[in-house]
Amino acid sequence: MNKHSLNRFIDKYYLGGNCSSVVINSKGDSLSTRFITGDKNLLGELNMTGWSFDEADLGVYNTEQLVKLLSVLSENITMNLTKAGDKAVSLKISDSKSDVNYMLSDLSVISSPPNLKSIPEFEVKIKVDKSFMTKFVAGKGALTDTDNFTVITDDDGVKVVIGYAEINTNRVTLPVETESYDKIENVSFNANLFRDVLVVNKECESATLEVSSQGLARINFKIDEYDATYYLVADTDV
Repeated sequence: MNKHSLNRFIDKYYLGGNCSSVVINSKGDSLSTRFITGDKNLLGELNMTGWSFDEADLGVYNTEQLVKLLSVLSENITMNLTKAGDKAVSLKISDSKSDVNYMLSDLSVISSPPNLKSIPEFEVKIKVDKSFMTKFVAGKGALTDTDNFTVITDDDGVKVVIGYAEINTNRVTLPVETESYDKIENVSFNANLFRDVLVVNKECESATLEVSSQGLARINFKIDEYDATYYLVADTDV
């Protein structure tokens, strides 16, 4: 097995520490998980194909600990699952010289993300390419104390503004290309979470950020064997 592939999977749900506890579903030839941040401002779904392992539901309560254990090992690894009856108890992960043991959690202690009961219409569809990703991440880095970005639509097009407010503020304005858009009221989302999503999917050449006037945004990345979808819930306090 390739440790880099597993680390990429983890990165795409862990989001730098925002989603630590998940249930990873191993279907024999693929891995999948659903996840939600502690503040419930983001939830997501992640699938990875081309991964050969036992069929099991793996309770990962402390992803940071798993990442640290994996860092001990070289690139080529093997994984062995210990079960007690049908319950997955631990993972033994080895390279040619060392092995680590990661204790799995009972599935009942890990919060299950809610199912989205209905997906609203997305009136705004923004093209996300490498240039946009780079500029957004740099813009957020320049405004470290700013927590939100706002999608603004008008007759001239669509803008993404980091640090928008009704009063004059430090801000970064990014005019964007759209696939389509209708004019909607300004809607704001968590800029820190969106930056983290872009960073862990930076190898993607292009994606689409879809925004709804109902206060939901969605972005999907299809990269190699990975398929990741993230939903951002609007910040109504802006």
